[in-house]
Amino acid sequence: MVRRSMPVPRPAIRLRGRHDGALPTHPSTGAGTSASLLPRGVVVLLGLAGTVVAVAGMRSVSDILGPVLLALMLTVTASPIGTWLRRHGAPAWTAGLALIATVYLILLGLGGALVFALARLIDLMPQYQAQFAQLRADATRTLDGFGIGPQQVQELTAPVRAGGVADLVQAVLGGAVGVLSNGFFLLAVLLFLCLDAVHFPARLRKAAQERPEVVGALRGFAQGTRRYLLVSTIFGIIVAVIDTLMLWALGIPLPVLWGLLSFITNYIPNIGFVVGLVPPALLGLLEGGPRLMVAVIALYCLVNFVIQSVIQPKIVGDAVGLSASVSFLSLVFWTWVLGPLGALLAIPLSLLTKGLLVDIDPATRWIGALISSDGSPEEPAAGDRPAAVPPG
Repeated sequence: MVRRSMPVPRPAIRLRGRHDGALPTHPSTGAGTSASLLPRGVVVLLGLAGTVVAVAGMRSVSDILGPVLLALMLTVTASPIGTWLRRHGAPAWTAGLALIATVYLILLGLGGALVFALARLIDLMPQYQAQFAQLRADATRTLDGFGIGPQQVQELTAPVRAGGVADLVQAVLGGAVGVLSNGFFLLAVLLFLCLDAVHFPARLRKAAQERPEVVGALRGFAQGTRRYLLVSTIFGIIVAVIDTLMLWALGIPLPVLWGLLSFITNYIPNIGFVVGLVPPALLGLLEGGPRLMVAVIALYCLVNFVIQSVIQPKIVGDAVGLSASVSFLSLVFWTWVLGPLGALLAIPLSLLTKGLLVDIDPATRWIGALISSDGSPEEPAAGDRPAAVPPG
């Protein structure tokens, strides 16, 4: 007689931390997902390692990545022109040409003004050879009066020498050639991005049907970038006019050039006015001595610091949803990654990073409340409500 063995019942497998045995649900889809096989600490370490690799890769290709990101920012800013033309029945090629012409005219106008101003500066600098020599002699006497030896005096005063003007002109020419070479690449990238931007709203509408969070994050980045550039442009014009009139009243050479420099450096958060202060302060020292230089520095700090470092960050933070500390840290980080161009793109790149890493996932959207200017929770992204998303 053969005896059948009774099947041994298996114990019910229950997920740790849950008493009902149900699978955890995804916060956005509600579908059950399997428990993570890795501890949370390992996941965090892997994320940090991936971040280090990504940042190192961006630094290695910063010469290419910087102009591409600048072209992306300009295209995103001017894209409503093409969208408006398409909405009013214009053909795609007309909207594309209008978008390209707008961006090119802005760049060429700004670049032409800089080239003209730099040419005037190069013609002006050789006149200050004697002033540089006098500055070296004064610095040598001052250091010698403090008991510093001749060798140390020579090392300290080496930058202030008669040939310093020639070196400065050579550096200006080298920088202009570098900007010009990158400018051709920038114009080429802008051409293709502007042509694609005409059809991009339709592509976003199709993608929103499958990935509404991704589309909402991208649209949030575009809207935040436009608001940031609008606010910065308005404040830049105000600062440029005030600085130009102030330098003209003080008798500083090329006041229009330094006003234009103030307008450009206004896009650098928090400390942009410091970059624009150095050249007119140096010219003030060469023209009228330390008293005129101190006057330039005092007036710049009074006007530019109050506007650019006190008033503007508050309004920019309210417009883009980033706190002042996050804006400053983003300036330091992106300048370290991309160089000087990263300082100009710090806020737009931070908005893009926030959109792709925070706003894209409802499970991480709470981080937006920690880095926002007022600490209020972020509203759901526009892509989470496809029916309410505008076509542009």
